[in-house]
Amino acid sequence: MALDPLTMLTITIALAAAAALYLAIEWRTVREASLLFWSAGFATISIGSTLALLRASGLLLIGIWFANGLLVTAHFLFLLGVARFTETRLSRGWYLIFLGWLALLLLPAGESWSKVMLVANSLSVSLLTLRASFLLRPHGKSLSVGAVQLRYVLLVHGVFYFAKAVTAVVPGTLIDLAAFRGEIIQVSLVEGAMAIMLIALSMTGTERYRREKRIARLAARDPLTALYNRRALEVRAPRLLDNVSTAQPGALLLIDIDNFKLVNDLHGHAAGDQLLVALSEMIRIVLPQGALAARLGGDEFVILLGDASIERVVALSSTLRGRFQQVAEQRFATPEAVTLSIGATVINQPPASLTALIEQGDVALYQSKRGGRDSLQLVDQTRASRG
Repeated sequence: MALDPLTMLTITIALAAAAALYLAIEWRTVREASLLFWSAGFATISIGSTLALLRASGLLLIGIWFANGLLVTAHFLFLLGVARFTETRLSRGWYLIFLGWLALLLLPAGESWSKVMLVANSLSVSLLTLRASFLLRPHGKSLSVGAVQLRYVLLVHGVFYFAKAVTAVVPGTLIDLAAFRGEIIQVSLVEGAMAIMLIALSMTGTERYRREKRIARLAARDPLTALYNRRALEVRAPRLLDNVSTAQPGALLLIDIDNFKLVNDLHGHAAGDQLLVALSEMIRIVLPQGALAARLGGDEFVILLGDASIERVVALSSTLRGRFQQVAEQRFATPEAVTLSIGATVINQPPASLTALIEQGDVALYQSKRGGRDSLQLVDQTRASRG
């Protein structure tokens, strides 16, 4: 089967429809708005290419002007999808492209009509595509290979349409949109089919990577406080603890809320959840750079410091206890004070395991509870190792 213009258009229709359907199915699964915009863009290309077939029947207004307008619309939808993906707001100026397209209706039909139409169409598509590629620039390496690929596919696609617009104004260039005549049109049809495949694959890979990263992030986080859970802490802790030395001591702080049950009993479990979230926010605020924090379960939290000292541990504990007690007193009245008990261990060599270190902190926490609560019990293992 020869790759004549009608055959290429038929292939384009099938590819665009398949891409639209696939991205729509992906959207129904993950509900990402960018997928919906991209799916709508490919569906628009499929419709526009179908209308382009009507040129053979003499319906030039629909087959040329309206079909090319849908091609511009499709690339605008691609831009909207990229903007949503990168969380960027587009200026209203980009909507003026459609006003320029409407102005083409006022042009009188003549020898230059096909060239003017092709130049306007190509420049519109080029501007929209290059803008989409530019939006992806700061997100490439930070997201995925798919995002980088999408950026460059859009860049090449945009540059091609710009070159197409420049070539169209070269004197003596044959362009007949009604009969699909001219090398520019022939090459454009082939490039369009290839671009559809590459853009669809890149878009799908980009969103799939983001979805997998989101799933991995959710699996590593406590759903209530958004701090790391114990599993995630166990994965990340060795890198921090392996660097502990005499010159750079480490520390573990095990934190437990005193009389937390009173808040749940008197004010409800929703109030208890609010208090846990408030504590997690305080931990984030005081957490030094490079440190780790996690919720182990219930009302028990842990902080790991990779560059600590006794003074630093005492200061951090005092700040947390003071802020927490103030918030608890203001929000939830209880017969006994809702405070924090903290058991801390300072080390100058890597522990046998994170579990062993937590057990040491648990012993110190128990002593803090037994000693009257609302206190810090600190075990300095650096002295024992020096002795």
